[in-house]
Amino acid sequence: MGKSRGRRFRQISFSPTGLEQRCDEEDDPDEEPAAELLEKVQHPSAEVREYACASISKLLQEHQAIPAFLQRDVVRCLGPLLMDYSLAVRETAAGALRNLSACGGFEVCDDMVSKDIMTPLVALLKECSTGLDANQLSPEKRIEMDKNYIEDIANEAINLLWNICECSSTAVHIFNKEGCLEAVLRYMKKFSTNVDLAVSAANCLQAVTEDNPDLLSSFNASSQQVLEAVMLCPESTMKHILLRTLTAGIVWNIKGTIPPGSLGSIINAILKIFSESLAIDAGETIIRMKEAEKNRLKLAVERETEENMSDVTENCVLSEDYDLEEIPKGKVKKGENDISDFLPPDQRELKEVTALLMAQQTALEIIVNMCCSEDHSDDEWEELSSSDESDFMENLYNDGSGLLMSPLCLSDEVNSAFMNNLIPKKILEKTAFPNSVALDICMHNPSWKPLIKKLNAVQCRALTCLQNILLVSDMDCLGGASLQSIAQHLLQLVFAKMELPTDTEFLEAITSALRALLQTMASKNISQCMTPEQLLSLCEAGMDSSNASVKVNIVSILGISGSILAKGQDTAETLKVIGKFLLEVAMKESSLVVAGEALDALFDVFADGKQAEKAAVEIRLLPALKEFQPVFKMRIRKEGKGKYSTDQLCVLDNVKMNLRRFIAYQETLQKSPTCNIEEL
Repeated sequence: MGKSRGRRFRQISFSPTGLEQRCDEEDDPDEEPAAELLEKVQHPSAEVREYACASISKLLQEHQAIPAFLQRDVVRCLGPLLMDYSLAVRETAAGALRNLSACGGFEVCDDMVSKDIMTPLVALLKECSTGLDANQLSPEKRIEMDKNYIEDIANEAINLLWNICECSSTAVHIFNKEGCLEAVLRYMKKFSTNVDLAVSAANCLQAVTEDNPDLLSSFNASSQQVLEAVMLCPESTMKHILLRTLTAGIVWNIKGTIPPGSLGSIINAILKIFSESLAIDAGETIIRMKEAEKNRLKLAVERETEENMSDVTENCVLSEDYDLEEIPKGKVKKGENDISDFLPPDQRELKEVTALLMAQQTALEIIVNMCCSEDHSDDEWEELSSSDESDFMENLYNDGSGLLMSPLCLSDEVNSAFMNNLIPKKILEKTAFPNSVALDICMHNPSWKPLIKKLNAVQCRALTCLQNILLVSDMDCLGGASLQSIAQHLLQLVFAKMELPTDTEFLEAITSALRALLQTMASKNISQCMTPEQLLSLCEAGMDSSNASVKVNIVSILGISGSILAKGQDTAETLKVIGKFLLEVAMKESSLVVAGEALDALFDVFADGKQAEKAAVEIRLLPALKEFQPVFKMRIRKEGKGKYSTDQLCVLDNVKMNLRRFIAYQETLQKSPTCNIEEL
């Protein structure tokens, strides 16, 4: 304990339909009851079925509406409509199921798979992929091609597949077995004419290729040529940047299929794409795009005014007995089966900014994973113990992909590509707070307000990237930035405002980065950067969090800083405050994980040094630990099984053993002040 390891990200990103995304709202659902709408989807009229599916799609964006539809077996009602003879019905049915999968979450997606949604979905995806060429359609279907239904249906279907495969290993198995890869790659090939469809396909494929070795054999030379063509596409829109970023992520996931001799150039190409994405200033892009939207809407209003004036002139010559209520045959009155109100307004600039932020977040998450060993479970509680890390650092190893791994799992190819593309420098830039002008624009425009969360997500991912890079690389890759300057930057992020941050995601990211930085500085004997006042303020803010990872980081930071202070002069008073704080955490914290880390930090702080010895005596550290020892052992015995993983219990057992040794050491120390911990 006391050592931090790199963090990995799994892509968990649901994709609701293009309609207004309201999955987190709690408004009252529409008055149309679930039973009546599900009855209408069986209506012989295609227009009625389409309207019912569109209504269901809108309602399924409300969390509280979902149970009523699930109780009435909405999946089995809508599933067959994916192969309806009406292409419009197929599209709206796929959109409704997409919203159900996005807003329902993991359990709903599992339920959808158990109710065999994959059978009609796979059939639809394959049919759409073969029908991308309009000449292959039947004459009946070709009539409807004015809306390009095939690609619109495919877009809804591929997003539905993406959501389901994110949540269900069974769905991924079916994807592999049914040979869906070919269809998805055909959608990606449409990047030059339909970037939205290509992005949806790339999102799905990136999710499906992650930790899916069974799919690797399906990637042949033709498949890799498609991916290469997408990575090399020259278009510079934000959506194309997102597409290239996602495709680079796919190539990283399937690196096991690439010949070892080509790995270096491929990884450099991947990181070049990430570098280009991260080089764009999101704040400036928001400002520029908002101005573009303003100008576009202004022109649209002027154009509409001119058209209205023209209509008034034409209407002056109409006959007085013209029936204004007459509806041309075959048309439908607005308000009966009209679905235009469900369609999203044209927000092209907002979509472009959203695509950029998703590209940057995706790039950062993949970089995080590049720095991490895939040999360790994401569910491991704590990082390598001191002895484990010592053994680990002595060895280089191969992860099976042909990458020769450097200490802490940064491959030589990745390290070189990092340097060539200035990745650490650009990551450091992304850790800054978002542009204040851009934030103000988002705050005062409701449709742009969700961008704030995306901006913050990019910052947090960048902080996690920085954490991992500090752990796996040397100072040379940091673009000339010294560890002290990075420390000052991180402290400014924490203490820049009057109140300390309370956002859990940010707190976890910033404390993880600080922990890695202080650990690196300590290993290089570089003086610490935090004043005692800053240290304790951060600790108080962190311990108020409900997040165990934040608390673990906080006590580890205390341990690192305290161990450095113990070697200094006139630090006993500060060490006393740190010791009391850690003792209180160890004794009162409800989580054994945090309590164990607090004990481990105590061992580090009071391991050696005259100042530490003096402080330990004055806070009565030895009697307190002797009294707490049986309590800690009992807690592990009573609370451990069932509540903590095997890995966590192993670490806790190690802490328990170290507690016994540390007590023995302190007893010896009091008898012989010259005794050193190394003698134990």
